This record gives sequence, C-alpha cells and structure tokens, in this order.
Amino acid sequence: MSQIKAVLFDKDGTLFDFYATWGVWTKTLLQEESRGDAVLATRMGAAIGYDYHSEVFAKDSMVIYDTPPDIAAALLPFFDGETVEALTRRLNGAAAKVPMVEAVPLIPFLLGLEARGLKLGVATNDGEMPARAHLAASGIVGMFDFIVGSDSGYGGKPAPGMQIAFAEHLGLEGAQIAMVGDSVHDLVAGRAAGMVTVAVLTGVADQDELALHADVVLPDVGHLEAWL
Repeated sequence: MSQIKAVLFDKDGTLFDFYATWGVWTKTLLQEESRGDAVLATRMGAAIGYDYHSEVFAKDSMVIYDTPPDIAAALLPFFDGETVEALTRRLNGAAAKVPMVEAVPLIPFLLGLEARGLKLGVATNDGEMPARAHLAASGIVGMFDFIVGSDSGYGGKPAPGMQIAFAEHLGLEGAQIAMVGDSVHDLVAGRAAGMVTVAVLTGVADQDELALHADVVLPDVGHLEAWL
C-alpha cells in the first residue's frame, strides 16, 4: 500500500483495547451512580447497551457507537434535575480519568509509522477533551497531526465529516489515507471519504461483521506496519 501517506485512527477499541478499558469502568460508573443499587444499575446499563451482571456490551451498545451527548440523553431519566449538557460534562470529566489499556505498546508503534513518513490523526466519537487526555496519559498526544472528537465541529461517525476534515487538513486525497477502526461506523465513515479501510479486532465487533466494510482485517494495530 505504497500510496498511503497518512493514517487516521479511531481511539477506543483501536489504539486502546475496548473491554480492558471500558468494561471495568462502565460497571464502576453504574455502581457509583446507582449508589450500589444493583437493580437500578442494571436498568441504567440496559439503557446504554451494557449487561451489568455479565459485564458484556451489546453489539450495538451506545458506548461503542454513539457520542457522549447521546449517552447522556439515554441516561438522563435516571438523574433528577440534570440536563443533557451538564451530564455530558460529568461523563466526559469521568471518562478523561479512565486508565487506558493500550492495544499494543503505542509509542514504538507510532514511531515506526512516523519513520515511514506517515502523517497520523485520531477521529473518535468520544469528546475531544477526554480523547486528548487519554492520548496524553499514554505520552502520544504530540505524535498526531490532527485530533478530533464528535464535539469538534465535524460531526460523528458514521458520517465522514472528521475523515474529510483530516484529508483537507493534510491536503491529501481520501485514497492516500488509511482509516483504522474497530467498528462498522469507523469503516463506513472511511469509505464515504474515499479512504482505504482497515479493521482491527480489539473492539467488540467480530471479523465477519467488519470484513463486509474493510479492505483488510488485522488482529490489532500492531500488524499495520507489516501490512503497509
């Protein structure tokens, strides 16, 4: 794939292992917000596609696909006196502090891509503030030319606004960029922007689901350089 000049990554489930990071955090959040009421926590989890008892996300869980305001809106009935905006700020603040589990050692991985002359970006349906906090905590925030979230003004995936903005930022055609993600939303957005689509299996979706929308499916991002 010598024509590839840039790589745009999703964050959760791609750079960071989804279950190892968000599975534990989601259960802890529900326990705290329900004040230990397992029945209430179960109802809250169901509202966002998370089974509180098995600690498993539904394939279409909001936590995987949707934006923080969407998740806040789904949880709003459980929070008396809150607004979507205030609850979004609370969730973003809590999410920014989550210890992230890297899918592979990210500094050497990204240095390898930089050594090939590739430009790098991150496009996530998470908020930009927590996204930058997560990247900074791993010591890699400065390695990206472009970091955007669903609240950065380009919309969220599966719409291709963030992908198009990345291409325009670099002055590249879509076909010169690889969009790397763990969900159908990532791949659909990448294809809509004319990008090469690379799926990884460090999220919730399985190979058969992702292969329908990907030019290649890799076990994790660590296999990307060899594929390139």
